[in-house]
Amino acid sequence: MEQFTGKVWVLGDDIDTDIIIPTEYLALKTIEDMKQYGFSPLRPELAAKIGKGDIIVAGRNFGCGSSREQAPEVIKALGIRCIIAKSFARIFFRNSINNGLLLMEQPDLYDDMEEGGEITVTVNQHILYKGKNYPIAALPHNLVEIIEAGGLVKAMRIRNGLGNEH
Repeated sequence: MEQFTGKVWVLGDDIDTDIIIPTEYLALKTIEDMKQYGFSPLRPELAAKIGKGDIIVAGRNFGCGSSREQAPEVIKALGIRCIIAKSFARIFFRNSINNGLLLMEQPDLYDDMEEGGEITVTVNQHILYKGKNYPIAALPHNLVEIIEAGGLVKAMRIRNGLGNEH
């Protein structure tokens, strides 16, 4: 994986899947239809402001609540490049990896972060913000492979020699 820089949106602790995509919008036909409602209970304007390559930095227990797969899919559809949090709900973490969304745990960045700032992420090494390096743990190779492929199904198609068609 590589290095990238992005604009940061700061969210707090316990951002649950009902905040990420409220239940009433799950009836919409596609993730593209749902994405405009992302984070609407918390910040109704946020989905429209997020740009491709932006990064979310959050507190503890990001993605708690129900295990709906649409939560990481909506975040990815909004253009978010990765989420960095103090901690993640385990089922959300795995659903995100399976959908090709990069997540990283970092205990200190959130406390220093200002919304709208830019950070540079060197995957499996560190995050750079205002001249300070914040170390991050390396993801296991099998998870990196899934993220780089764009999700678990695509990774398995590639591994089994079936290509990367839709």
